[in-house]
Amino acid sequence: MGILASLLAPKVNAETLHLTSLHWPPYSSSQLAEQGAVIAITRAAVNAMGHKLEVDFYPWSRAVRLVNRKGAKYDGYLPAYPYPTEKFVFSDVLGTSPLGLVERRIHPVSWLEASDLNQYTLGVVRDYVNTSELDAMIKLGTQKVEVVNSDEHNLTKVATARVDAAVMDVNVLQFLLLQSKLKPLSSKVQVNKHILENKDLTIAFANNSQGLFWRDIVNAGLAKIDSDAMLSAYIKNSEKK
Repeated sequence: MGILASLLAPKVNAETLHLTSLHWPPYSSSQLAEQGAVIAITRAAVNAMGHKLEVDFYPWSRAVRLVNRKGAKYDGYLPAYPYPTEKFVFSDVLGTSPLGLVERRIHPVSWLEASDLNQYTLGVVRDYVNTSELDAMIKLGTQKVEVVNSDEHNLTKVATARVDAAVMDVNVLQFLLLQSKLKPLSSKVQVNKHILENKDLTIAFANNSQGLFWRDIVNAGLAKIDSDAMLSAYIKNSEKK
């Protein structure tokens, strides 16, 4: 009966999804277990559909650019905050990113509306999507910012009062402050009491037939797993280490 069932079962031709990512722990990194939380979730979804996942890591700007190069081997990049664009189509949600402001404990940032932040200079990471309101103000020039290449750099700039605050995912901040070289900053910085936005973490696929194919595969796989539980467990385990 088992042999007959296996003969009658539909054959799945396993293919490999190629994605780019960046060093953004605990969500993604070549140095983390399972390459990070969102990559573990993506791999589980892809495997659930009978396919494989391979991820290569680059600086963020390059990770995004490589997807839309002519003849690119990559079908998408992750993690991505969805935003209006014709270049990419986005998967269903892999998890949620609480986006906040890291500030000095002795000089907290006071704000209720996004425009209140215009009185401060904020640190942002090059080519990261922030909130729509914040990005619009940055584009208009009403929001003063200093652009850096990493969250680690932003964290040290806040701690040394070179910017008033920095836009950062709360889980990323907590992970960074567990690292030995950054741990001393824990007494100097904190997360502002107002969260900017809870952002969806997704995969940005190239807006072409191959990208659409993989988006549908990943979405079907995500429906078969509990991504919220996986993300929560991964972050809890990373905080214990």
